[in-house]
Amino acid sequence: QVQLVESGGGSVQSGGSLRLSCSASQYTTCKAWFRQAPGKEREGVAAINSAGKTNYADSVKDRFTISLDNTKNTVYLQMNSLKPEDTAMYYCAARYLYCSASSWSSRPSFNYWGQGTQVTVSS
Repeated sequence: QVQLVESGGGSVQSGGSLRLSCSASQYTTCKAWFRQAPGKEREGVAAINSAGKTNYADSVKDRFTISLDNTKNTVYLQMNSLKPEDTAMYYCAARYLYCSASSWSSRPSFNYWGQGTQVTVSS
């Protein structure tokens, strides 16, 4: 079993920045960030493979950056220029399957999930 622990959420004003961290208990090939706003489905935000290949949702491209420290099995999500619509619970997810461009945002394909960390952006 892979355990994932997120940290770094909080409340910021529109235009601000936050950095999320997710520490994994074991190595996995693909790590991703998902988010879920009240009343909405959980959606993929970004994903990264162990070799550093990344994928992003269109809504966060050029604002969010996912990165990985393989020595610590930790994935980060740097979120800049935050908007109120970014408000959601953010979840870290991991799987052994490679993060392909066609499958990285598929929720059922991820075996392991963190408990979530809340991000709130006020206008």
